Amino acid sequence: MLNILAELHPSRWTFLWNALTAFSLQLCSAVLILVLGWWIARRVSRWLGRTLTRQSRVDATLRPILCDASLLGIRIVAIVGALSELGIQTASIVAVLGAAGLAIGLALQGTMQNIAAGIMLLLLRPFKVGDFIDGGAGNIAGTVVEVSLFTTRLTKPDGICEYVPNSTLWTNSIRNYSRNPTRRLDLEIEVSVRDDVDRALDALRSLAVADPRALKDPAPQVMVSRFDDSTAVLNIRVWANIDVFWDMRWNLARQVRQALNDAHCSLPLRTRELHIVQSTLASPQASAAQ
Repeated sequence: MLNILAELHPSRWTFLWNALTAFSLQLCSAVLILVLGWWIARRVSRWLGRTLTRQSRVDATLRPILCDASLLGIRIVAIVGALSELGIQTASIVAVLGAAGLAIGLALQGTMQNIAAGIMLLLLRPFKVGDFIDGGAGNIAGTVVEVSLFTTRLTKPDGICEYVPNSTLWTNSIRNYSRNPTRRLDLEIEVSVRDDVDRALDALRSLAVADPRALKDPAPQVMVSRFDDSTAVLNIRVWANIDVFWDMRWNLARQVRQALNDAHCSLPLRTRELHIVQSTLASPQASAAQ
């Protein structure tokens, strides 16, 4: 081995040294471009996030998407620049990235579906940050905190954080409880059929109208919904603004019993009558035995 190295011409050593030096400089430049690109991408993403937060006209739903898009875009440019610095042609880079993107897309179809679903959710806007939604699949319900490229972050009514894939929301019905400014309350009350139903209706109607949170238009309605066993099922329908809906619902449910007591109507105890019919075939046998 030493003999082979000794027989090398000095010019060959010079060529190898120069090639190695040039490649080392190119490699250092490529690494420097990657480091600077990652640093610039992170700083630009943070700056864009702070800027969009101060702009009240920009919807909070778009902020994380724009920040993520700027971060990924700058990093892709940094990768292309680093590969170009190593002597790889840009056309070849684009071709490789295209082939890699196709392969990754085929391998990660679920992830690509989440990205496509996230884009559609942002374009059609079935909900925004701060809305309370029901995803219609299992127990997916909560207040929207953030919509990203892959997942939507929800805060459930019990305070638990839940990350839902965007494709799950997009492929199921979405029920938005915060979109409309008003909402109707349906409250069912049971009274005994032996009581005066009309008096119970008047008492419940007066209770609903007296609540200051109940809207006058549409006016509150009280009606007989159905008869079930020994009870009459009454229904209170009251419209209210969504910000006071639940307060009104708990308040009316608490006052219903007292209103019925004042109207001399009682909450029923479900009863059923059982009739036993004795067979007549047993009578002749009983007589013969006697």
